[in-house]
Amino acid sequence: MTTPETLDTVGLDEDVWDAPLASGPLDAIVHVPGSKSLTNRYLVLAALADAPGRLAGALRSRDTLLMADALRALGTRIEDAPGGDWVVWPASPHAPATISCGLAGTVMRFLPAVAALADGAVRFDGDAGARRRPMGPVLDALRILDVHVEEHGVPGCLPFTVTGRGGVRGGHIDVDASGSSQFVSGLLLAAARFDHGLTLRHIGPTLPSLPHIDMTVQLLRSAGVEIDDSRPAIWQVTPGPIRGRDVRVEPDLSNAAPFLCAALVAGGTVRVPGWPAETTQPGGLLPDILERMGATAALEGDVLAVSGTGAIHGLDLDLHAAGELAPTIAALAALADSPTRLRGIAHLRGHETDRLAALAAEITRLGGQVEETSDGLVITPRPLTSGTVRTYKDHRMATAGALIGLAVPGVRVEDVATTAKTIPDFVGLWSGMLA
Repeated sequence: MTTPETLDTVGLDEDVWDAPLASGPLDAIVHVPGSKSLTNRYLVLAALADAPGRLAGALRSRDTLLMADALRALGTRIEDAPGGDWVVWPASPHAPATISCGLAGTVMRFLPAVAALADGAVRFDGDAGARRRPMGPVLDALRILDVHVEEHGVPGCLPFTVTGRGGVRGGHIDVDASGSSQFVSGLLLAAARFDHGLTLRHIGPTLPSLPHIDMTVQLLRSAGVEIDDSRPAIWQVTPGPIRGRDVRVEPDLSNAAPFLCAALVAGGTVRVPGWPAETTQPGGLLPDILERMGATAALEGDVLAVSGTGAIHGLDLDLHAAGELAPTIAALAALADSPTRLRGIAHLRGHETDRLAALAAEITRLGGQVEETSDGLVITPRPLTSGTVRTYKDHRMATAGALIGLAVPGVRVEDVATTAKTIPDFVGLWSGMLA
């Protein structure tokens, strides 16, 4: 990951986008694409299932295309279907294979356990930024399960090779998932295919993004997998089949965040159709957060409507369960009428970039005041000025810059195309919201 010491040495990308200024209150409907987190979990389960399945509403973005290609490399047949759906024909994972992870944490952390089921070597690598993201807990867990893992660079990081024997015995493992909930989800997703299942215990001091683990547990149960999560920080998966089935993917609620937050910045109302009445997505916490910051939020059928007046209030917020919302909330906080403290997000230092350092650097670059704490940020609003927001190849840094640009003339966003990681046409959706 990019560190605080190296942030100022990162050169600007030549592709710089002029973030549009809001000309007045908004009145928009934004159709947000499907959830990346759900799409990639559904793809893994479908690849390991006992029958074909269809994914309707699946997200087509860089991360999900990388996941689909990786599963194809392991022998799964994934076909395009009318309406943009995917039909998945499962097969036993095979080797040798090479997996390109890009910057996708879900690919690099979900698929090593799947690769361990193959008979042979599967090599994993990714973008330069991915080689700095922590992988050690997953690799150590596989070694405990008697899977051979060879690392080819920095210990506990990409690149590495997993060499399986055609199956994994399973058993009991302890994992420190303080750095990412994906360490837990990646092992649980394949655990029903282990000979003896898996009992996984989290032993670290903190467990971030618990809703993402709840999402994994719910999807496993809906696919017929028996999983016991009745004890805190312990998950027990019984060996057995994973049921092939047809599913529909919810919209990505975290990707909806910058659009809904735009209503607070510019005033007016933004509506997102397809909002679920109940969800395991961390983005489901957003309406309550925005109401605390001055918005009104109402679910009308399956349409979430968020309205604002242009006034934004600071708050003290623990984002431990929904750290992926932090860049968006930090952008709002920079435009608020009082200070904001964001807590419980130390794990964001291990994302596409060190998000805490990056947010502090870029908001400060525009004239704001941000202090990094041990587990978050304190943002004190100051008048912001024009400037270029660097993104460090992080999609959420780009959308945060766009949000600030609604209120601050002359804001430019470097490498806005990085949003394709999870939103295929962010610029088009953003422009359409403002039209």
